[in-house]
Amino acid sequence: RLANAVTPLWRLPYQEQLQVKYESQRKILQTLAARLEELGIDAQKPGGLCCPLQPVVPSPIINGYRNKSTFSVNRGPDGNPKTVGLYIGTGRERNIVCVNANHVENIPSKHKQVAQCYEEFICRSPLDSCILFHEGGHWRELVVRTTSCGHTMAVITFHPQQLGQEALATQKALLKEFFTCGPGAVCALTSLYFQESTMTRCSHEQSPYQLLHGAPHIFEELLGLKFRISPDSFFQVNTAGAEVLYQAVGELCQATGDTVLLDICCGTGTIGLSLAHQVSKVIGVEVVEKAIEDAEWNAAFNGISNCEFHSGKAEAVLPQLLAPWEDSRPLVAVVNPSRAGLHYRVVRAIRSCRSIRRLLYISCKPEGEAMRNFLELCCPPDPQKKLAGEPFAPVLAIPFDMFPHTVHCELVLLFTR
Repeated sequence: RLANAVTPLWRLPYQEQLQVKYESQRKILQTLAARLEELGIDAQKPGGLCCPLQPVVPSPIINGYRNKSTFSVNRGPDGNPKTVGLYIGTGRERNIVCVNANHVENIPSKHKQVAQCYEEFICRSPLDSCILFHEGGHWRELVVRTTSCGHTMAVITFHPQQLGQEALATQKALLKEFFTCGPGAVCALTSLYFQESTMTRCSHEQSPYQLLHGAPHIFEELLGLKFRISPDSFFQVNTAGAEVLYQAVGELCQATGDTVLLDICCGTGTIGLSLAHQVSKVIGVEVVEKAIEDAEWNAAFNGISNCEFHSGKAEAVLPQLLAPWEDSRPLVAVVNPSRAGLHYRVVRAIRSCRSIRRLLYISCKPEGEAMRNFLELCCPPDPQKKLAGEPFAPVLAIPFDMFPHTVHCELVLLFTR
């Protein structure tokens, strides 16, 4: 049941998986074409699509490709309240159960090993797991990150409840001892982090990540560059797939030596830095402060001097950056937002900047909030929404299989005007 929930296509041969994904992307482009028609835009192309759709680009690695996994702590099928794994069931039906993920094909063996060791540690601990915040308990989720350089980072979330500093220090010392001298030493962790969190998710600013052991960062190599990764930095979950994706983005940008690349939601700067040699300048914008610190370090370490990175919400930073834009150099925008899509103020700023003639939208969920963005980019000027400027039009779609065995795809949609 867990394999079917987490990796629904795992039983299909890989070529069939790619065909299933192609069909789902085709339906999304048909929906976009129909929605554009409703706005009075003639967007119907052959097959009822809004633009040509290329075949799904396969992932170079099919099994164990994830470089980041998040494991929950909850009751297992055997009733063990300290099971470390992934959820099946729903809160609404009150049938949630946490299942060991050893057989899930997209998770690498190193992640499974760290999860098993964490379960062993918390089962030995006299402290309860925190299943529901208001019911008490302490041990919560585990995040494991690995890189092709052989580095492993573990981040353990802990609800302090009423524990004092001395009791917390004891738990941190026990955790460190287990993973450095005890049974957990087999994991050979590069970094062990601990976060005290009273919420489902906490940023570093809300509750700092505390380094218990090892190096503060792990490192990944991608397209000949070295990238530093912090506990909460965004990095594409499939490194080998990301290399294929970024190379294609570089080609689609059609950048020349005088192009300025605007990298919106830039994370640790991977896209901008990998394309920096093609363009005159890269401007990156990212909300996670630590990711910007990583991006700046990555640029300096790789000897790249034509990049500038801005920390803050894109809707606050971008209008200020673009409003006075009078640079004569061509400006190409690449956006890679979370599933929540772009804030409408970001779309407004992009449309109002005449220098942006080419835009690449990378979406892991194009049928979700990204669809709203596509329509905002393409609709006629709308004074009510303050959407001025010439509209964009979709001209090409390329799906990339960054998530084998799942139904998800990374869609790159090229817009021009």
